[in-house]
Amino acid sequence: MAKDEHSLELTPALILSGYAQGIFPMAESRDDDRLFWLDPELRGIIPLDGFHISRSLRKTILREPYQIKVDSDFAGVIEGCADREETWINGPIFQLYLDLFEAGHAHSVEVWDGAELIGGVYGVTLNGAFFGESMFSRSTDASKIALAYLVSRLNAGGFLLLDTQFLTPHLASLGGIEIPRASYRQALQDALSVEANFLRQPLTVSGHQVCT
Repeated sequence: MAKDEHSLELTPALILSGYAQGIFPMAESRDDDRLFWLDPELRGIIPLDGFHISRSLRKTILREPYQIKVDSDFAGVIEGCADREETWINGPIFQLYLDLFEAGHAHSVEVWDGAELIGGVYGVTLNGAFFGESMFSRSTDASKIALAYLVSRLNAGGFLLLDTQFLTPHLASLGGIEIPRASYRQALQDALSVEANFLRQPLTVSGHQVCT
């Protein structure tokens, strides 16, 4: 993993420029206001035709126990993602992504149980690429459900790339893989060359009709 040795003064425009070049910002911790560019040698992605939904998760989705919303509480999703013992989401990161949301470049997919936000995922869009930043869950499978609806939305909207930055065992269980930096850069350029629409309504999740 490559990391800039100096802290950065970032703006939303600079972040978008960084994503277009294959790098992304992070902080060491919530208590450290410094931000750094990262450029991993191996990049985590979820192939949009290779998302894996287990039998139990499929049954949960079909039961429709929760409500799925998009962009209704973007700040709440970031707060949920940061609500853990250790996090890279500090104050500057929080504000920068709120600014990107206001500019239409950041989005959230949310899982609601009545009036309670119980899970979600957020990230940044740039042409046909979605850069997933983080997700959280306060109920069993809530983050997996959010990711399933995200993948369906990206497919419906014509996206080519779902970047997860790193690969965790959790993401690997859902179909995530690692690819070398050079392969990622080529996939990124392919994605940046197409127009996509995040707000296009998906018709199915894992082949089943949905309503969000």
